Amino acid sequence: MKISPRQGNLPGAAAQALEGRFLSGRLFEVTVHYRDPAAKAEDMETRFNKLKKELAGEYGALSANRQDRTVKDQFATRNLSFHREPVKGLFLLLAYTEIEDQLRQTREATFSLLYRNDNLRQDIEKLAVPGGQVPGGDGK
Repeated sequence: MKISPRQGNLPGAAAQALEGRFLSGRLFEVTVHYRDPAAKAEDMETRFNKLKKELAGEYGALSANRQDRTVKDQFATRNLSFHREPVKGLFLLLAYTEIEDQLRQTREATFSLLYRNDNLRQDIEKLAVPGGQVPGGDGK
């Protein structure tokens, strides 16, 4: 399920959209998307770094996942992502994407914060299979 206004941000929030994933009616993943077409890419990167610092202060240091830059057809894409797994199966992921149109010399950036409870997801999947067995598993 995704919640977002037709324009702008969610009421009273810096986020543009909120997305939840459910399995058998139970919420196991939430993603908050941050996008502001009026903001410069530098401003969005500053917001991203501020959120990263706040998360690190609350949950501990985030580990780098991915940092890359590609150029294709005069579009440069830069991706950064960091994660934290404070407890096995509980994930925080912070991802930043910047797209630069080199021909028009414009840049736009967005970022998302994802929380996923894989432990809950796996428990639900086990319960959904008759006898509680995971397909292909040995049933132990």
